[in-house]
Amino acid sequence: MVIKSINWEICNDCKLRQENRCPVADSCSLDVIRLDDEGKPHIAYAEDCHNCFLCSRDCPLEAVEVSSMIPLLIMPY
Repeated sequence: MVIKSINWEICNDCKLRQENRCPVADSCSLDVIRLDDEGKPHIAYAEDCHNCFLCSRDCPLEAVEVSSMIPLLIMPY
């Protein structure tokens, strides 16, 4: 998993989200981030994240934490 968390305390202060617009959810082309019933972004499909960093780049308040670590697959001998 490369998307780690969304800080909702910071997210609550976002003027865009208060207007029912979320650049974080809009920027994710893989639908990893979705809006819940209250309009807050949440990580719906973390395993599908391709580590593009668009969500963290597009969040005006830097509420999204993404890991730059790419999981390694260990191949058995």
